[in-house]
Amino acid sequence: MAAAAECDVVMAAAAAEPEPELPDDEETRREAESFKEQGNAYYAKKDYNEAYNYYTKAIDMCPKNASYYGNRAATLMMLGRFREALGDAQQSVRLDDSFVRGHLREGKCHLSLGNAMAACRCFQKALELDHRNTQAQQEFKNATAVLEYEKIAEMDFEKRDYRKVVFCMDRALEFAPACHRFKILKAECLALLGRYPEAQSVASDILRMDSTNADALYVRGLCLYYEDCIEKAVQFFVQALRMAPDHEKACLACRNAKALKAKKEDGNKAFKDGNYKLAYELYTEALGIDPNNIKTNAKLYCNRGTVNAKLRKLDDAIEDCTNAVKLDDTYIKAYLRRAQCYMDTEQYEEAVRDYEKVYQTEKTKEHKQLLKNAQLELKKSKRKDYYKILGVDKNASEDEIKKAYRKRALMHHPDRHSGASAEVQKEEEKKFKEVGEAFTILSDPKKKTRYDSGQDLDEEGMNMGDFDANNIFKAFFGGPGGFSFEASGPGNFFFQFG
Repeated sequence: MAAAAECDVVMAAAAAEPEPELPDDEETRREAESFKEQGNAYYAKKDYNEAYNYYTKAIDMCPKNASYYGNRAATLMMLGRFREALGDAQQSVRLDDSFVRGHLREGKCHLSLGNAMAACRCFQKALELDHRNTQAQQEFKNATAVLEYEKIAEMDFEKRDYRKVVFCMDRALEFAPACHRFKILKAECLALLGRYPEAQSVASDILRMDSTNADALYVRGLCLYYEDCIEKAVQFFVQALRMAPDHEKACLACRNAKALKAKKEDGNKAFKDGNYKLAYELYTEALGIDPNNIKTNAKLYCNRGTVNAKLRKLDDAIEDCTNAVKLDDTYIKAYLRRAQCYMDTEQYEEAVRDYEKVYQTEKTKEHKQLLKNAQLELKKSKRKDYYKILGVDKNASEDEIKKAYRKRALMHHPDRHSGASAEVQKEEEKKFKEVGEAFTILSDPKKKTRYDSGQDLDEEGMNMGDFDANNIFKAFFGGPGGFSFEASGPGNFFFQFG
């Protein structure tokens, strides 16, 4: 920029003198030159505001002098006022089409504003006038590069490769720092990538300079929409449409936001009313509205998971909660819901993993207790399940436990399987022993309490390693002679009890 914005402090000797307004008014010309020289002095000191003032005075004195407009254009460029600078640069080449620096400055302004094609034409014109001009050569390459970045970004946006678009726009903005179009595209892609603070920052910067910029208003709304602040988002979309009624993206986003809000609210109402089937359908419809709305869709998946849990479709509930945390890995509610489903389906290792994730994120007493409960159930699950062995519920009464033992003990007693293969005999003997173990623990209130609480039964002399199932069997059926097995044929037995 420094080379393009360098002032014409000394004009070439061969350059034609600009024609003054009045041919015989030398005093006016000299006064204008004095203002220009003062402008040059301030420019050299980087006091661009004062330089601008003096160049303006020079232009007022001699409005047909190309170099005065060129100098003021250079000053405006240094102040970042590229649109105004563009007007001065264009006026300078209208007054003198052979003014190389004028064409360079016009091209530089076009490029800074993102008009790379127009910039290329200006740099080509400068090269026609001076084919060895290295600045024109370099700037032409820069403008060509920006055109290429635009082309790549357009294709990548269609492919939803938003990271690549952000990369291309960052490169393009190095040459076109004042291009709102590039900034908006970058901000939109940042929003689509979930980088909302960055996207909002870019959009806010533009709105500070131009509060009516419909694209920036749209991006602000988009960030709020994707952060699940749907009502506020709609306000920005409506404002953008006021500024630009034909803004297609704002129109679509506004329509989606309203539809999503309505479906979600209807689903919530159906859930509260206990109409779980309808709630499921409404949440499913809402999920189909906008796949890009990560946060809202995460909540919808979690809500649908809750519905599935109510419908006792626990595997579906787990799948929905998994989809929720895939979209938002900080979503505590989804982890808690999935963990409970894992507990209900006795997948204790998975439940512990989810509760650990929750507790690491939010170290509350409630979350700590949930984790401890899951760890206890996991520990218990790795022991023999005596309730399952007897085929009774955990709330079974003493009589139900006795009846279950009677049935299972007789079913698996070794004498009943004396004619079976060695492999079957071994398996039935193992089951017979387990049935005896289960009855020993569950029929004793103290041992049952310790077992239910997850305590080790091997502690305090309750080692099951030396357990004899036959002694339990004999005691239960009244001792020797209290029962007998009589074979009535292969696989059929009669039982007699004393």
